[in-house]
Amino acid sequence: MSDVIARDVVVSGLVQGVFFRASAHDQALQLGVTGWVCNEQDGSVRAHVEGPARNVAAMLDWCSKGPPRAVVRSVDVTETQPTGAGTFEVL
Repeated sequence: MSDVIARDVVVSGLVQGVFFRASAHDQALQLGVTGWVCNEQDGSVRAHVEGPARNVAAMLDWCSKGPPRAVVRSVDVTETQPTGAGTFEVL
């Protein structure tokens, strides 16, 4: 599956307690990307996203805004290897 790429992302700001993870799950389903999203102890949200490059880019773009109540201050994206995830999970 050479057309599948993967990115790890850390989103900082007011991103916990604003339905970021649930909204990311819904967005991932709409975009057809797989992976996971979780809260971190430092208040950030971490995610692993994989799928076609265009879909992953759209998901990363969404992460830079988040749901309506989120205030995203920074997004750190790292290229990584696909894991073969079959779904998008909220951890």
